[in-house]
Amino acid sequence: MTNEINIKPSNKILNLPKYIFAELDEWKAEAKANGTDIIDLGIGNPDGPTPNDVVNAAVSSIQNPLSHGYPSFRGKIEFRKSIAKWMKERYNVEICPNFGIQTLNGAKEGLANVALAFTNPGDINIVPDPYYPVLSRGTWIASGEVYHTPLTPENNFLPDLKSIPEDIAKRAKLFFINYPNNPTAAIAPLSFLKEIVAFCRKYSILLVSDLAYGEICYDNYRPHSIFEVEGAQDIAVEFHSFSKTFNMAGWRVGFVVGKKEFIDTIYAMKTNMDYGTATIVQDAAIKALNMDYKNVEKIVANYARRREMAIKMLQELGWTVQKTKATMYLWLKVPDGFTSKDFCKYVLDKTGVVLTPGIAFGAYSDGYFRLSLVQPDEKIKEALNRLKAAGISFKTPLKG
Repeated sequence: MTNEINIKPSNKILNLPKYIFAELDEWKAEAKANGTDIIDLGIGNPDGPTPNDVVNAAVSSIQNPLSHGYPSFRGKIEFRKSIAKWMKERYNVEICPNFGIQTLNGAKEGLANVALAFTNPGDINIVPDPYYPVLSRGTWIASGEVYHTPLTPENNFLPDLKSIPEDIAKRAKLFFINYPNNPTAAIAPLSFLKEIVAFCRKYSILLVSDLAYGEICYDNYRPHSIFEVEGAQDIAVEFHSFSKTFNMAGWRVGFVVGKKEFIDTIYAMKTNMDYGTATIVQDAAIKALNMDYKNVEKIVANYARRREMAIKMLQELGWTVQKTKATMYLWLKVPDGFTSKDFCKYVLDKTGVVLTPGIAFGAYSDGYFRLSLVQPDEKIKEALNRLKAAGISFKTPLKG
């Protein structure tokens, strides 16, 4: 007699919305199978190489047998000291290397773990929409609830704290922010950071600041660390990534800083979920933090040049594009008659150009799409020329 096998995933997995980037991969695979020449301006994957000094540090480390054992959960003290030094030099913020830093296998891992570490079933976390997907999904996996507060162009894509209901604020455990922002490229002035620190202090909310794009900035703009705000150390943690700053997306390394109690909680979650960052990667990251900063300036200069070209060409196609001060993204309105998915699928089918539909970043984002400046100049130029040749512009509704 054969028993019927009926093994199902957990409700947490079944109830998660479909990950749009996985659907984008399906679109791309289908297009390639049909012989389409793809130009991918979708996912924010840096196209440049990791600096040679960083690669050489990894090669040296991998040749050392001592690098091959289990790594430290906290991260090597040499790595944490380099992080503290870098934070002081770049943001004039004092961080304790012994107790104020947790190294991560990429910032995404840490952002998920912070939700798991602080969220009980039924708790509410506040996430501005549009949002980097893990900012909401970590809470859902922790069986918490997400209150999405909309980011609008009228408010410079900053959350309107006064619009958050009092009962939500009183119940909230975490408030996630990400400036410079993915996907909108918006920036947060110091005045806003002071306002949100005061808000979180009033309601005893842990403020989670994702500063992954803090070094991808243009025209002499410099973002602020949340710890530049007086009182933030009592209610905030801040995440940093090597992916964009040093072209190290595939290396999976980042860190979170904050006061000991918060870092210890994230550490406790991490020790039960995974291990520390590979020693080889830590040695490479140490080199990245200590090398000549001209390496980063070259990376940023590439994006700045592409930004200028793309904005000019998009304006010629009818889009109103603000000159962004940070990130490698442009956040653009979808033409009339389309949802964001419909428009991006239409563009892919007609031109082979991959764009990211705004719905990937939340329900309030469906009227937009994201263009990533992650291809060589000539490829970006070709992509936008393909749109022009196909008659795709903002001014002319294309559907119907």
